[in-house]
Amino acid sequence: MSKNIESVATDIVDCAIKVHKELGPGLLESAYQHCIAFELRKRDRKVLTELRLPIIYGGQRIDAGYRIDMLIDDLVIIENKTVEAILPIHMAQLLTYLKLHRSNIGFLLNWNVKLMKHGINRVVHNLSSPSPYPSKK
Repeated sequence: MSKNIESVATDIVDCAIKVHKELGPGLLESAYQHCIAFELRKRDRKVLTELRLPIIYGGQRIDAGYRIDMLIDDLVIIENKTVEAILPIHMAQLLTYLKLHRSNIGFLLNWNVKLMKHGINRVVHNLSSPSPYPSKK
């Protein structure tokens, strides 16, 4: 992983812990999303929310309804949840976003935990396999 990605990842973890420490569990997913976005922007991070993620089919970009909760510095995806437990479907959702966006790293943040360290799930996606999606560069 590049130094820049690791720096973004560190800021995400730090900000998630800070927000959760102040708010605790029990709020709506959107509340946590707004607050962590605020904290990341205070650290001069570029934060996009509810970003449309089209698929490429037959050489065409098709909006199939995919939305990334958060994209940080065009590098790291955050998927926010407020659930009793992270299920395989939640992990599959983030992996799909990583694949479609051609990103290496994402975080699945479950805010519905007593201690945020138990709600932070870092996911690394291997981009070495060929993809029909054009590179972001």
